[in-house]
Amino acid sequence: MKAAVLVKHGEPNQAFEIREVGIPQIEADDVLIKVEAFGLNFADVMARQGLYQEAPPLPSVLGYDVVGIVEKVGKDVEQNWVGKRVVSMTRFGGYAEYAKTKAAGIAEISNELPAGEALALATQYTTAYFMAYECVSVFEGDNVILHAAAGGVGTALTQMLKLQGCTVFGLTSSDAKFSYLKSNGVDYPVNHTKEDYAQKVKTILGGNKLDVVFNSVGGSTFKKDMALLQKGGRILLYGAAERSGQGKGKLKTLLLAWKFGIFSPIQMLMHSQAIIGVNMLHISDYKPQVIKRCLDAVIKMTEEGSLKPKVGGIFKATEIDKAHALLESRKSTGKIIVEW
Repeated sequence: MKAAVLVKHGEPNQAFEIREVGIPQIEADDVLIKVEAFGLNFADVMARQGLYQEAPPLPSVLGYDVVGIVEKVGKDVEQNWVGKRVVSMTRFGGYAEYAKTKAAGIAEISNELPAGEALALATQYTTAYFMAYECVSVFEGDNVILHAAAGGVGTALTQMLKLQGCTVFGLTSSDAKFSYLKSNGVDYPVNHTKEDYAQKVKTILGGNKLDVVFNSVGGSTFKKDMALLQKGGRILLYGAAERSGQGKGKLKTLLLAWKFGIFSPIQMLMHSQAIIGVNMLHISDYKPQVIKRCLDAVIKMTEEGSLKPKVGGIFKATEIDKAHALLESRKSTGKIIVEW
């Protein structure tokens, strides 16, 4: 089979090669999926840059979500899955014509659901649902801020938060994305490259503070968010994008950790606040039933019309470098997918 193989760390036009590799061997509780399309996630960018510790050693096949037809199942999996069109998260290996994953984490989808929308549900919407419905509870009137609000997870979170009646602040690096953010439901788009978003939030809220923060950037933004957090507030950390583009090396990583600052559990206790870390790869590894539950929920909400996944770009497998470059540029909106 063909796969887009990561052969070296660095720029996208030098990092990948389309190669012939072996079809994955499945275990008793696995399924083998003939891949129609796979999605990109910012963790892919970090892995390509050599900054993602979870990534396998080079040469490797990245990829966290796929859409396709079940070709084969393990001995402990019901045979009636064979031939069904499914969407699933994968533990790497998604950038290929065939991918394996645990049967516990797949979900059947209709032939009418576009691959891009399905892939957005697999990772971005499942991540958003896990955070907004399982990690915390949000309520009507809550003030919430989203970093990277125009991205895949930000798009999904906005839709879910508006269903709950929240007031949403959406951070972006471009005024050009304001119309997209507003059309998706963001109440207050803020270009953090042109103005201090913390001061903007304070001005709009008139002394009130934030109930929930969804932060995929980390680093120096974390301390700013903590200062904006209401008593009883919660911060969900699901990425460290500030580390991207800074080059490899332990010193750079230590600098990122320093920017986060030091916080005591006593401080959290006194203010009844919480910091919640989210790594969906580990949830997938140790609690696949949670992934399944979240995935089933977002598929149902999409079928009912409550959620509207957004596709920000469709590329061919031979254009994997262009797809990566677009995601890394932070100029994209919604989900970026690659088709075979």
